[in-house]
Amino acid sequence: MKPISVLFLLLFASFQTNAQNIIKLYHGKAPGSETWTWTEKVITPSPENRILYDVSEPELLHFPASQDKTNGTSIIIAPGGAFHILSLDNEGIRIAEWLNELGISAFVLKYRLVKSQTDNPFETLTPLMQDKDKLDSINAPVVEMAKNDGIEAMKYVRSHAKELEIDPNKIGFMGFSAGGTVTMSVALSASEEWKPDFLVPVYLYRKAVLGSLMPQKKTPIFVAVASDDELDFMPHSVSLYQDWFAAGHPSELHVYENGGHGFGFARKGTSSDQWVKDFEHWLRIRGLIDFQ
Repeated sequence: MKPISVLFLLLFASFQTNAQNIIKLYHGKAPGSETWTWTEKVITPSPENRILYDVSEPELLHFPASQDKTNGTSIIIAPGGAFHILSLDNEGIRIAEWLNELGISAFVLKYRLVKSQTDNPFETLTPLMQDKDKLDSINAPVVEMAKNDGIEAMKYVRSHAKELEIDPNKIGFMGFSAGGTVTMSVALSASEEWKPDFLVPVYLYRKAVLGSLMPQKKTPIFVAVASDDELDFMPHSVSLYQDWFAAGHPSELHVYENGGHGFGFARKGTSSDQWVKDFEHWLRIRGLIDFQ
């Protein structure tokens, strides 16, 4: 695992190769982090899963669906990482590329993170995962910023729907783990005009979710998690489903027997591998992509 800062431009170039456009969410410094002077870095635990940390400038990586496949649906994707890192490939770019194959335009959200004290953010994060109250306390100011970054992402995508060639009424928000926290915080904090049209929280951490403004419009939700989640997040997904259903919103819950935490787009030979097929079917049933 090697920290990379000098070679960041190479990473940036790879984003440009895969994503047609990099969209900055704020003009100048993002509110609340005006004094942040550090720049994001990347580590590569494996070639197919880059990890970002020290994100200080929120951006969207835009992956437009090809003209011959596009159906107008779009999804903003928030990778996870306990607000200390972003699982860029497994819970971001690989998801976006898969959605493109379904005719969906995708936007990977790089939201603000807690600053790492070393060039290996796992050194700090791993012990904190055993003390979630302490982690929540450290994360709290950044969770608020990340929520705001998510709302700004919704504002940008919906406001620019015409030029992005998407339907402004078919914008979903998907998030994994901490990204699921961002997803639901946007859904419950944004004003009605900026709320997503559908939601996809995957093994979310619900305790840190901000907001209580339930959508006025019917907002379908697809919730997925594994029973053997090592962080014990399965009950978070179940309780969210129950509350969403009780509020009268179209609700679907998938609890897979195994897959652990962080399965994302990885194929692990566990029942969680099925989630992408289940989600694709859900999209078809809801008319968000075409039946083949």
